[in-house]
Amino acid sequence: MFSEKRSNVLHGILLIALFSCSAFYIAEFPFVKNLSFSPLIVGIILGMIYANSLRNHLPETWVPGILFCTKQVLRAGIVLYGFRLTFQSVVAIGLPAILIDTIIVTATIFIGLFVGRLMKMDRDLALLTSTGSAICGAAAVLGAEPVVKSEPHKTAVAVSTVVIFGTLSMFIYPAMYRSGILDLTPEQMGLYTGSTLHEVAHVVGAGNAMGKEISDTAIIVKMIRVMMLAPVLVIMSLALARTAVKAVSNGVKGAGVAKRGKITIPWFAFGFLAVIGFNSFDLLPHAVVDGINNVDTFMLTMAMTALGAETSIEKFKKAGAKPFILAAVLYIWLLGGGYLLAKYLV
Repeated sequence: MFSEKRSNVLHGILLIALFSCSAFYIAEFPFVKNLSFSPLIVGIILGMIYANSLRNHLPETWVPGILFCTKQVLRAGIVLYGFRLTFQSVVAIGLPAILIDTIIVTATIFIGLFVGRLMKMDRDLALLTSTGSAICGAAAVLGAEPVVKSEPHKTAVAVSTVVIFGTLSMFIYPAMYRSGILDLTPEQMGLYTGSTLHEVAHVVGAGNAMGKEISDTAIIVKMIRVMMLAPVLVIMSLALARTAVKAVSNGVKGAGVAKRGKITIPWFAFGFLAVIGFNSFDLLPHAVVDGINNVDTFMLTMAMTALGAETSIEKFKKAGAKPFILAAVLYIWLLGGGYLLAKYLV
């Protein structure tokens, strides 16, 4: 019985791995590269296509393998993501970047939760969307998912919002900079780009379009934002647990409350920081680190694909337009607020 169960799990994992291989292949297409769509984004699209076509024709016994990818593989991928970062990069860019990133991340999450409450939006979805906009797009949404403990389709919806607005930014930022609409120095533009664009890929795409001086600063500022993922997850876990305790004391009942009555320690977030610390000593050859990063990208692509595989059109309809309205509001804040911070804090 145990052997059969393990075999079924492996079937689900192999299915997701196959889709992930396809995602890497498709991500190399010239038109996909021009959009700066990483294998992660291609993977979630493939997963959604599968969810709305072949999903009902495959054995349900394969589902545990798909869910394994959305949880265990995801957390391991977030930990290994630390090999892309070093603490030296924080020192290199200095205090202005840390200050701007801190303000952007904190304000974006609080604005998102406030606007989500005004719209009477699902709290999990509002939190995931806000976290994705605040920190590092899809990777931040994936990191927050085990803490928030939301349904897979909510994670996929949140990822979709940051992909849409982040992709728009790759074209809008260079156009505004070249036209003179943004009266910023190259250093300020690098701070602005790195502190407000959603995905690392979006920052790389927009930065390269504006020149190496801007691109180098933007990428480092972006990486500092990525480092903030770990402390944000810890604070988020404590806040959700505290909210659950208050709800219980006020007599609110329900599974959503019960599941948060206990603090969820995001150990993978501490693992993420530990890996950054280890990587800062530069003990491993660069070729080995590059190999680890490639494996990590594949693992995160598997997680994204698996989340997409749990997301049908009906679930998107159920989520409605509110997540996209919220993401649009946050995008306007990032455009305006980020500009003022880059202009007057440097």
